[in-house]
Amino acid sequence: MSNFYLDNDDLRFYVEHVLPWAELEGAVGGAGEKGRAEEWRDLLEAIGDFVGNEAAPQVAAIDREGVALSDGEVRYPPRLSRLVAQMSELGLHKLSLPEELGGLGAPFVVYFLACEIFSRADPALMTHFAFHGGIAAALLSFSIQEGTTRFDPATGKILATRFGEAIEEVSEGRAWGSMDITEPDCGSDMAAMRTRATLGADGVWRLSGQKVFITVGHGKYHIVIARSGRDPSLPATRKGELGDLDQLGLFLVPAWEDLPDGTRKRHIKLLRAEDKLGHHASPTMVVELDDAPGHLIGKAGEGFQYMLQMMNSARVGVSCEAVGILEATSRLAHAYAAERRSMGKTIDQHEMIAEHLDEMRVDTLGLRALAMRCAVHTELAQRLDLRERIARSGGVISFSEGRALRRHRAVARELTPLLKYLSAEQAVLHARRALQIHGGVGYTTDYGIEKIYRDAPVVPIYEGTSQIQALMAMKDQLGAAMKAPQDFMRKEAEARWRSLSARDPLERATMRLRTLGLSAIRHLLLKTATNKLKTLRGQPLSSWSGIVTGGWDPKRDFSWALLHAERLTRLLADHAIAETLLDQSQRFPAWSDRREVLEAHLERAEPRGRFLLDEITNSGGRLLGRLARRTADAAASPSDRRGA
Repeated sequence: MSNFYLDNDDLRFYVEHVLPWAELEGAVGGAGEKGRAEEWRDLLEAIGDFVGNEAAPQVAAIDREGVALSDGEVRYPPRLSRLVAQMSELGLHKLSLPEELGGLGAPFVVYFLACEIFSRADPALMTHFAFHGGIAAALLSFSIQEGTTRFDPATGKILATRFGEAIEEVSEGRAWGSMDITEPDCGSDMAAMRTRATLGADGVWRLSGQKVFITVGHGKYHIVIARSGRDPSLPATRKGELGDLDQLGLFLVPAWEDLPDGTRKRHIKLLRAEDKLGHHASPTMVVELDDAPGHLIGKAGEGFQYMLQMMNSARVGVSCEAVGILEATSRLAHAYAAERRSMGKTIDQHEMIAEHLDEMRVDTLGLRALAMRCAVHTELAQRLDLRERIARSGGVISFSEGRALRRHRAVARELTPLLKYLSAEQAVLHARRALQIHGGVGYTTDYGIEKIYRDAPVVPIYEGTSQIQALMAMKDQLGAAMKAPQDFMRKEAEARWRSLSARDPLERATMRLRTLGLSAIRHLLLKTATNKLKTLRGQPLSSWSGIVTGGWDPKRDFSWALLHAERLTRLLADHAIAETLLDQSQRFPAWSDRREVLEAHLERAEPRGRFLLDEITNSGGRLLGRLARRTADAAASPSDRRGA
């Protein structure tokens, strides 16, 4: 094996040249020291050594051994137990916690980089890393948001935080946590959630219900979303904005308590460990809460918003997991193809295989570029938000900091669903291609690619499916254009002008790709408006204004956009990658590979974009017509149909 950081020149390029360490460390005044980039490089080198030389050689055996549920508790195989203990000894769970809480104070970007390194060895092992430090960081973030963390206004350092005891346990490796969201027959339909939280006369919230597909759900601290009712002190929600999602609350629920007599009283029962296709080293649990005491986070009714905050950061982490899978598949495929001979030459010299290998390489580099860009904006938004909260305690946030906060939030919101969608989808696609390149031996357990092929398919599912990401991206893009049509028209005109006038041919190609994306948005807006205007037929003129400005039915009025959301998301993600690589090629001209990667990406992305736009503008009518007829038939009562 090798050091999984030192042997990755592209990863080191970001750490040593691209990432704005001083800005990442100094965005919160006084909360961190500047100039610690060398320390983070050393830390990543240590992580790369542990993962590459200690963990990676054992993952195949751990995958075969798996984990088991016995007598109501999860049991690890000895190899996995030793690796998890080593992670605690190395202090990896304290990575991004503030130093005043016993952490290393590393920017959260270091955590995301570590997620990729771990995932390259084993995505299941990455979850053991992620659900320690990640849960501790989430609890701290929740406390800050609800106002129960106290800061020193002069230094920005934390004086006390609400969940300090749980954070300490998790960061030291004595416990870990999970996110308990999904329920049976619920999936992405949050409004169908049935787990309930009831406030007792003693002031204690108690939760009852069942949660499924809970990653490492055998941990002590469960962050649970449940139906809680709504705090009357909250402002009224606009009708239709969230529906009854404003009845949800978020809770910290300890799975057990250790009693003085040495016994353990469980509040959350482990009903089953799922028998899965992959991720065998990571327990995925079905859990049951039966009057489990919990601690409300924020206010009742704010749970959905807190959950989104938690999941947005988690989605960047899962995207880095996907990039780790891409790195592993690309390396395995290249190594095997360089050795396997057929028809007088190694198969990496055969044109079709060479094409697959090149696309795997370029997609890995392009998606890592987008992941690092998204991670930086996500972290800077969080840090400046913290700076703003500290300012409320007596400090001052400048106008420029406030403007930067809004910009970083907007970019992170735009990029996150694009990144999660494409990185997850490509991880599955390239795992399939890498197995095909291996041929018959890829279908055996000898080369490791079959394990990746089993592990990869969960990435487009958890932390929000690919389809949910596409719907989020579509909703934001169309919503922004509808709110500010003049800004949208200006962006489209600017993109068209630069696609013709830019001196750099790669910039012109990048702008052509942007024009394709904006054209797709414009087409979907026109289709949506046309559908809406059709509803005016037969209505009195006096009612037209109210119909156009209100009463929108997302399922009916946005059917064209809903149908084509994934195509639009792919188009926009391709442009985001091109834009990121173009910026790097201009900022780092000495690194000629940036232009080569951008050129290779555009070579495929531009014709793909034209095809996607063609599909968006010329397909869908037949299917949508059939769906509309089915909906109309289902709405008709049996008596109506008999009368007809």
